[in-house]
Order: sequence, then structure tokens, then C-alpha cells
Amino acid sequence: MLATLSPAVRQYLIVTGNYWAFTLTDGALRMLVVLYFHQLGYSALEVAMLFLFYELFGVVTNLFGGWLGARFGLNRTMNIGLGLQIAALSMLLVPPHWLSLVWVMVAQALSGIAKDLNKMSAKSTIKLLVPDNQQGQLYRWVAILTGSKNTLKGVGFFLGGLLLTLLGFQGAILAMAIGLGLVWLASLISLKRDVGKAKFKPKFKDMWSKSRPINILAAARLLLFGARDVWFVVALPVFLASQLGWSNWLVGSFLAAWVIGYGVVQGLAPKLTQRSQIPEHRQARIWAMALTLSPLAIAAALWLGIAPAPSLVIGLMIFGVLFAINSSLHSYLIVAYARADGVSMDVGFYYMANAAGRLLGTVLSGWVYQQHGLVACLIISAALLLLSGITVARLPERADNSTFKVKTEKK
Repeated sequence: MLATLSPAVRQYLIVTGNYWAFTLTDGALRMLVVLYFHQLGYSALEVAMLFLFYELFGVVTNLFGGWLGARFGLNRTMNIGLGLQIAALSMLLVPPHWLSLVWVMVAQALSGIAKDLNKMSAKSTIKLLVPDNQQGQLYRWVAILTGSKNTLKGVGFFLGGLLLTLLGFQGAILAMAIGLGLVWLASLISLKRDVGKAKFKPKFKDMWSKSRPINILAAARLLLFGARDVWFVVALPVFLASQLGWSNWLVGSFLAAWVIGYGVVQGLAPKLTQRSQIPEHRQARIWAMALTLSPLAIAAALWLGIAPAPSLVIGLMIFGVLFAINSSLHSYLIVAYARADGVSMDVGFYYMANAAGRLLGTVLSGWVYQQHGLVACLIISAALLLLSGITVARLPERADNSTFKVKTEKK
């Protein structure tokens, strides 16, 4: 059946399949580590520390990964990412008494590097598979890839808990390593060679973007994801468990379901935004302003004591829909504005900012919640979202705006 498809579609399916397989193991591994090491008696702070290198190395990897992709090709960086994830999983197959805090942090560092190499490669490759005059198709392909990734990450949370129950920690890790190993072998054989390799030889100093639109999008993305994680990563689950009395299982299931729903909306975002004749770079500022209001509304409800649980659940659903549309628009815009030759450098720089935003939000979430509570986290979230909207509003018109406007192609 694949033989009947165009080469571009075949490559897109291979890239997407790689990304899906990786994302399942990434979500499952996170849940396995949290649950297993909590069972071993690790404190909440120690469990959180296990993921510090994961986020930190994501910042570095996106910066260096874009340069590697432009110099050596995106097929290589994607396959390196898959290989590093297998190595990270293999590190956790050692005898249990070897699983010290430092050992697991190093394994998570490898997993963080692998994740961002894989993501950068997948997003960059799509830019090269779609002609510049087919922006509607590009937007849909980016939205499907991004939305399905987040949906599968939520599925991975459930998969991790299921595998831990059925196979135990090492059995679950071994099963994922074997499955991802098969995907890796298929990728080595099937991915087109040298895709994304720049015609010029990028120098090390070229990692830093000199493009004004890319810098604007990177700053907006940093603020956007900092705004999400400042209340979602630590403050929200702790509040649900400690203040509302939710069980760990209920908190985990609710957040997993939210991530799955968020991914579904991301995949559907083009259908929502393509109805407008307003170009996507202008729509981004409108949706950003709408998103800014949602954490403020939740904060007001909590401050006034209006049914905390329903306020949070309903508010989080609204926030998730609006955030998914904003994220999908940003993901499309970076691919649309990126140069075709050396695309991975622009995309890598952008996702470096994304990782920095997650790191900033994670650190702020724990500190602000401990000092001032969830309402303060939500107010800071709204402030960061406002700044993100102001930043993205500075995007310039593309030179050929007619190819940038996304129109629904007739079937």
C-alpha cells in the first residue's frame, strides 16, 4: 500500500510513525519513573529532581540539534534520538540497587536529549516535504503531528501504569526498549538519506538565529510554555491532592485525560482557524489575548471561593482548548517562517526557547506555589500570556503573503 503513495507522503508517514513510537515510550517512561521511585520511598522533591536534567538538556539539545541536522541531515538526528532513547531505557535495566538518584538523572538526561532531537527532526522534515505554495497542507500536517504527539503522550501515561502493573518495572522497560529497537531498525532502512542537510556548511556560530521572525516566535513560545507550566506542572497536581483531597490515581488520570484532549484539539486546530480569512500570524495575537483571560477567570473564582473543584475542572478545559489552538498556530508559524535550506537550525532554536519556557515554568511553579499559592501562579501565568501575545503581534508580513495565508484546498 505504501508503494502507491507519493514519496513525500511515505516520508511523512515514516517520520510521524517514528515520532509516535518515541512519544509513547517518553510518556510511559515518565509515569514509570514517578510511580516506581515513589514506591521505593523517594520524596516528592527527589522524584522531581529526577526530571531536572531531562528539561535542562532539552534546552541545550534544541540549540545544538538544529546545527547537527543542518550539517549532517535530519534522518541522522532522528535516528540518533531513537538510539539514545533505547540507551536511556537500557540504563534502567541494571539491578535495582544500582538505581541511584544520579544514575537515573543521567538516564533522564539522555532521554531528554533523545526527545528533543526526535521532535526537532520531525518538525523540520515536514517543512521540506510540502511545497511552499501549499501552506494549507503544511498547516494540517504540522497540526496532526503536534496534536497526535500530545495525545499519545497522555496515552503513554496510562501505558506506563499498565505495564508497571503487568510486567513490573524492569519488564516494562525491557518491553519498551525492544519495541523501540524494532522501530529504530525500520527507520534506519526507510528514512530518506540526507533530508534536511543544508547546501551550505553551517558554522557553530550560526546556531543563534539572525532572523527577526524566528526570534520573535522563540520569545513568544518561551513565554507561552512558561505560562502553562507555572501552574500546571507542580502547583495544580499538588493543589488537587492536598487542598481538594483527590487521590494520586485520580490526579494522574485527570491530567492524562487533559493531555489527550489537548492533543486532539491541536490536531483539529486548522479546521477552527482556516475558517477565517485573517492570516495565521495575525490570528495568533487574537487567540493569545483570549487565552490570557482564562487563568485570570480561574484565579478570580478561587479567590472568591466559588466551587474550587468545578472552577478548576471547567477552567482547565477552557484553558486547554485555547492553549492547544495557540500552540498549534505557533508550531505552524515556525515551520512557515523557517528557511528551507537549514530549516532545522531555525526550528531547533525555536524549540530551545520552548524547552527554556518549560524549565522556567517548572521552577516558578514549585517556588511560587510554596510561597504564595495557586492563585499567584495563575496571575503570573496570565502576565506571561499577555507578554506572549504582545510579542507575537510584532511578527512581520512574509515577503509573499499570498503563499502564507492558509486556505482550505478543495478536494
